[in-house]
Amino acid sequence: MDWLRGTITIFKKDLKTEFRTRFAFNMVIAFVISSLFLIMFTLKAQELNPAPKSGLIWIVVLFAALSSLGRSFISETDKNTYNLLRIYASGTSVYSGKLLYNIAFSFAINVFTFGIYIFLVDLSIVSWSSFLTILIFGTIGLSGVSTMIAAIVSQAERKGAIFSVLTIPLFIPFILLLTSITKSAFINGSSEGFTNDFSALIGFIGVTITAGILLFEYIWEE
Repeated sequence: MDWLRGTITIFKKDLKTEFRTRFAFNMVIAFVISSLFLIMFTLKAQELNPAPKSGLIWIVVLFAALSSLGRSFISETDKNTYNLLRIYASGTSVYSGKLLYNIAFSFAINVFTFGIYIFLVDLSIVSWSSFLTILIFGTIGLSGVSTMIAAIVSQAERKGAIFSVLTIPLFIPFILLLTSITKSAFINGSSEGFTNDFSALIGFIGVTITAGILLFEYIWEE
């Protein structure tokens, strides 16, 4: 119960901070809108086949995640509030609360991004179950990777640069998986290939979140 109470407290703290400043949200929304219109006018995405259409969206989502999700931990050290968290919550509670906040924030951004993108490029959803699956689990996976790397680099000197360098190699195989699964939502519908890719996606998410918790426990005790 103490772990759950601490997790919810950290989640509420980050949520209130974002509602008060709205810095990250406004920045990401501006980035998403400009990126989508850039894709529309330079690549003429509405004229592409469904296969490349289903992959382009994840490029926008990837860089939106890179520009915002790392702030959850990094901002604590920038504001010198990191040590205060040690007094009021356990390491697991802090990590879980930050992860939960990143998932909620990222899900809101991804729903907005996919909604605008589908409208602009005139994509039709073949399988709603596949679409909701990639939206939910894609969000969890992106948040899991970002939270883990942000926790690791939060004590480093050049946090932003290190965060991007460490995150991109982990994101690439994840984005390739998501792109393959997205085709099922917009082109093929659920199939055997979808099941295999989804199993790999679940494994990736499980390993990432577990590794993040274990690594952060070690960092927290240092």
